[in-house]
Amino acid sequence: MLERIKWYVMGWDFVRLLRLVLGIVIIIQAIGMREWVLGMAGLLFAGMALANIGCCGVGGCSTNFQNRRTIHENQPISYEEVDAKK
Repeated sequence: MLERIKWYVMGWDFVRLLRLVLGIVIIIQAIGMREWVLGMAGLLFAGMALANIGCCGVGGCSTNFQNRRTIHENQPISYEEVDAKK
């Protein structure tokens, strides 16, 4: 059982762990204050962490950066002069 939990938590990043901790803290505070709307917000935070979803879904906010333009060190750089009087 402990190995399964370690396997599940192994790929977590800081933000996902932070969401889970905040969700648990919010749920505990909501139960103590008897604020059920706040408890739903805690369930939302904890659920987002457990299901690995966020505002954009799984990996929706990540960018796939590919540098398509290669600049060679020996290639001369050309500059264009801009005349501000026009």
